[in-house]
Amino acid sequence: MNIILVTPARKSARAGNRTTAMRWARRLRELGHRARVQFVWDGTGADLMIALHAWRSADSIQRFRARFPDRPLVVALTGTDIYRFQKSHREETLRSMELADALAGLHDLVREAIPKRFAKRLHVIHQSAPPLAQPRQPTQRRFDICVLGHLRDEKDSLRTAYAIRDLPAASRIRLLHFGKAHTERWARKAEAEMTRNPRYLWKGEVTGWRVRREFRKTHLMVLSSVMEGGANVISEAVVAGVPIVASEIHGTIGLLGRDFSGYFPAKDTKALRALLLRAERDPDFVAELKAQGEARRYLFTVERERAAWAKVLTAVTGGS
Repeated sequence: MNIILVTPARKSARAGNRTTAMRWARRLRELGHRARVQFVWDGTGADLMIALHAWRSADSIQRFRARFPDRPLVVALTGTDIYRFQKSHREETLRSMELADALAGLHDLVREAIPKRFAKRLHVIHQSAPPLAQPRQPTQRRFDICVLGHLRDEKDSLRTAYAIRDLPAASRIRLLHFGKAHTERWARKAEAEMTRNPRYLWKGEVTGWRVRREFRKTHLMVLSSVMEGGANVISEAVVAGVPIVASEIHGTIGLLGRDFSGYFPAKDTKALRALLLRAERDPDFVAELKAQGEARRYLFTVERERAAWAKVLTAVTGGS
């Protein structure tokens, strides 16, 4: 088939939506289809559209359905769709979901968070990640922690920096933060934090290979988000063998499970600080976090992601 993927992230972006669209395009090509990624649908013909983001891609979704009422349409639900725009932009978001022949979600609890009438249309597609090319060798001089993600409100991006302020002098904890500031305000906040907090280093936006290099060296990854639709950094860290500490939110529980030991209440600086100090002092706790991640690794393979897309395409085309 000739497939169009629409994502509200431009070609130059390294944001999650763009990364997801490009990876899905590879999976679709591996299945024998032609796949093109566009920021907004340009009106050219296609046998099928996959639109990331029910609200932000609503115009493309509506135009495609109007022009090709009998051709399959798949809408992938992002975290802001599920946890914000269903309420703040309810009409447009639910309209996109109504128009879709199938919905794609990125974690196991999406079904609980959308209207029941859409449950039969939902397919869970866990995002895959490549393994590291070389073994992990965390540095011994420091206890390095990494945060991966653009600086924005949904990520509560400086929570980990706040948690490592004024640690005991004997602590070896250092935080490396990789991601682009979403606004100038966020850039100023990160720069001010580096001045105030010598343990915090903001590295800005980096390439995928730089992230993988960090995964080889870091002791721990923290995801402090208040809202996630199924963060790809979780699958990347799990596949790389990096232990995780994460805010206890719906979208992350749907990836790591309800019994994961590394959760802290979202925005709770004190609880996060306690977890990080425990991880530095207790190798058995870090080993437990790593083992719990390893137990979920099977979810994030290329083969499983490709098979999930094959199942979606069969469902919306009737196997043709």
